[in-house]
Amino acid sequence: MQSASEQSEQPEHAYPDHWEADVVLRDGGTARIRPITADDAERLVSFYEQVSDESKYYRFFAPYPRLSAKDVHRFTHHDFVDRVGLAATVGGDFIATVRYDRINALGRPASAPADEAEVAFLVQDAHQGRGVASALLEHIAAVARERGIRRFVAEVLPANTKMIKVFTDAGYTQKRSFEDGSVRLHLDLEPTDRSLAVQRAREQRAEARSVQRLLAPGSVAVIGVGRAPGGVGRTVLRNLLDAGYTGRVHAVNSALGEGRHELEGVPAFRSVADIGEDVDLAVVAVPAERVPDAVADCGEHGVRGLVVLSAGYAESGSEGRERQRALVRQARSYGMRIIGPNAFGIINTAESVRLNASLAPQMPAAGRIGLFTQSGAIGIAVLAGLHRRGAGLSSFLSAGNRADVSGNDLLQHWYDDPATDVVLLYLESIGNPRKFTRLARRTAAVKPVVVVKGARHSGSAPPGHRVPVTRIPHATVSALLRQAGVIRVDTVTELVDAGLLLADQPLPAGPRVAILGNSESLGLLTYDACLTEGLRPLRPLDLTTAATPADFRTALAAALADDACDAVVVTAIPWVGENGATESGDGEVLAAALRSAVADASGASGASGAAKPVVVVHVEMGALAEALAEATRTRPTGRTAPPSRAPGTPDAKHPTAHEPAQPASPGQGDAQPRHSEQPDPSTPSDPPATRPIPAYPAAERAVRALAESVRYAQWRRQAAADPGRVPEFDTIDETGAAGLIRRALGEEGADPRGVTLGCAETGELLGRYGIGVRPTLPAPTPDEAVRAAARLGFPVALKTTAPHLRHRPDLGGVRLDLATEEQLRTAYAEITETLGKPEELQPVVQAMVPRGVDTVVRAAIDPAVGAVLSFGLAGAASELLGDMSHRLVPATDRDAAELVRSIRTAPLLFGWRGSAPVDTPALEELLLRVSRLVDDHPEVVAISLEPVVVAPRGLSVLGATVRLAPPPPRTDLGPRRLPSYQ
Repeated sequence: MQSASEQSEQPEHAYPDHWEADVVLRDGGTARIRPITADDAERLVSFYEQVSDESKYYRFFAPYPRLSAKDVHRFTHHDFVDRVGLAATVGGDFIATVRYDRINALGRPASAPADEAEVAFLVQDAHQGRGVASALLEHIAAVARERGIRRFVAEVLPANTKMIKVFTDAGYTQKRSFEDGSVRLHLDLEPTDRSLAVQRAREQRAEARSVQRLLAPGSVAVIGVGRAPGGVGRTVLRNLLDAGYTGRVHAVNSALGEGRHELEGVPAFRSVADIGEDVDLAVVAVPAERVPDAVADCGEHGVRGLVVLSAGYAESGSEGRERQRALVRQARSYGMRIIGPNAFGIINTAESVRLNASLAPQMPAAGRIGLFTQSGAIGIAVLAGLHRRGAGLSSFLSAGNRADVSGNDLLQHWYDDPATDVVLLYLESIGNPRKFTRLARRTAAVKPVVVVKGARHSGSAPPGHRVPVTRIPHATVSALLRQAGVIRVDTVTELVDAGLLLADQPLPAGPRVAILGNSESLGLLTYDACLTEGLRPLRPLDLTTAATPADFRTALAAALADDACDAVVVTAIPWVGENGATESGDGEVLAAALRSAVADASGASGASGAAKPVVVVHVEMGALAEALAEATRTRPTGRTAPPSRAPGTPDAKHPTAHEPAQPASPGQGDAQPRHSEQPDPSTPSDPPATRPIPAYPAAERAVRALAESVRYAQWRRQAAADPGRVPEFDTIDETGAAGLIRRALGEEGADPRGVTLGCAETGELLGRYGIGVRPTLPAPTPDEAVRAAARLGFPVALKTTAPHLRHRPDLGGVRLDLATEEQLRTAYAEITETLGKPEELQPVVQAMVPRGVDTVVRAAIDPAVGAVLSFGLAGAASELLGDMSHRLVPATDRDAAELVRSIRTAPLLFGWRGSAPVDTPALEELLLRVSRLVDDHPEVVAISLEPVVVAPRGLSVLGATVRLAPPPPRTDLGPRRLPSYQ
């Protein structure tokens, strides 16, 4: 056994820079976690001097006023294997440290294969309570697992309740004992469902808090305000003031002279340092070359977050990309988060905040929609569209290059934001697709998430966005988002259409749609649109062109009371008088009549059942649309509006930057927002008399929005409420499969980029997971073909396996039901005479299987979205028409059932035109086994089973290929960390 001194003399391993990470802390600030090195001696001493005597006593179990030179050497010299130290830093200074030392069963220093380590923390008193120790524990545990350590041991004084709580709340399997006056804790470092839930709950609270600090600052400084009117800085300052921002506002212009100044009536200073009071948010509007000085000024004087409007970053080329990376590193070193650069700004319409720190000249009305865009131009368009149609916003953020704060952060915030009922996202890229899918699914379970994706077909990220580029088709990405409950639309117009309906109307209980109006033709167009979107329209009710607003009210009231429908579409064309002129005032009167019918029905439905959504389709009735929109603008703000309070008074449910949100108890998993307490997602909480009715100028637009609402409501009732389970199979040999994979990748001469397994290895690997592949025997000559058939038993199939003929029976390379030697030899001769020599065709013989439907099952790992399981019918349906369904791995039993049923050609599996239904339970089990194989072994980067013949009883896998490769890095596992821009 080696002594500690002998270990210290061992050469150190290379510095593990992949352990460096930026993390968001409980209060929304950031810190950098990195390994401690020999260069950190002075930082360590300075850090220790700022720790209280009590904290030092808790760390060393005795008074320990200062570190000796030997201590400093020991705590800064590590081999990064058996002895590791990590520090959390802000502004380059240590605020906390953690270290582990590998030990043996006797508690003595040791090396591998010893798999236990002693761990100890020290957190500066000023930073205790920020969640620093919890973040450090996640990272030091990940480091330990990487180095082969499976358990941590910690000795803690009973009075050190904060540190005991850090360990007990982490969610790891643990044991506790009391020895010699101290608490001895043993933590098993293998992640558990509870530890993952705790980690993600902490991540959600921290990232949501970091966004809340940006959206609800107590004070704002605009940096780059010109002395003359005009310019970006001056515009933002003017917008802040015009919106009625309730906090303190400061202007900063480095060119100002000495003395007191004012710009736009607010105090103006040469720097943030000169302001002389706390600043929560800084809006930076100076040229890119001056931004670093502004960031340093902000960071050194306690600014909590930045909105960088300045351009000239990654969107401008390689030099700009490096400038952007430097900006992120600099801001994070001070614990600040960034919106931008090249951003449009942020808006918060809460009455207690009224923040318009953006280039939008008009403050949107308060409402229930949260909007995130990556493009300023799209942001302007969506804001204008929502305003024109009377919709209000809770908050808005346009992130520009999205170097730091992203759509994922906003999803964390809006998930339990009581002011937001609907989330709208315009995305040009997704930096962490796995995380986005996870967050979107969780948020969609309590409120709608609508996404329009730009740059769908470019195959690359937009300028300024450094993200993994997906290799899978746009349709596949759409299917995966729908699996997560996301409402995927194609245009900004559809984004506004869907958002308007979802924010203003209850979710429908089903697909049955009543149609009524004063135009038979418009009713029929609406009927056809419903059928196209998969809805179930009732026969349109034609009120005739003579219908009055009172007739509309009566018909709408009847439809809302009818249990045979789940939603109502009202169609309207202008009334025309005897002289051919449009009747004046009819739009306003009709709007009042429709609102009255809805209010009466909603009041009645409170006792009898859920309310129904109502949409209006109008043709050239601008007055009607304006009247409905005006009703929206003047309604009370919000379904869940808090009690009224004086401007600037903090709301207990919507804290300001000065009032930290109360975190949920650790270990309880994701905090559930109160939206999830509603037993029925179709039940509204808006006062019935004030709920507006969305209006659309075309039947197709209204019905498309309604169809998305129907599909989303169905997902909420079914998939969100019961996502299914990943089944366990007794016949899976995970260990044996792992050994086979390890041998295949470790063979001498194996391609480091990956290998495709041979037939025997493929069959063995799949067999470990209970997937049998029908054997094929090579047939290089007619005689070999006959001998192969004799071994397998007649009847047999003769197939060519040359790449250009594989799975192409239409080219004549497959002959079936060869029952005799003579038939086999004849078929062999015909194939070789027609298609080529045997050495080119690579013919094989395979035993015949029961007749059925030919299908294909695939799984592949995409660098952007992860492992994807796909299913379709073999041949033209999947290859030519792209009729494939897709789900993320691991698939649940519900996912497998939906995979089989969601392709357009699914009727062929269920007895189409009198054919016998096939064994879909066996097919679903096969899909689940493939999913388990890919999920258990990320080295399996591609699987293709084709064809899979599904018979009325059972199925047969006739062909299989498997590709192995070193697994790609996972960005959704491990300790929490912000994206890296090194």
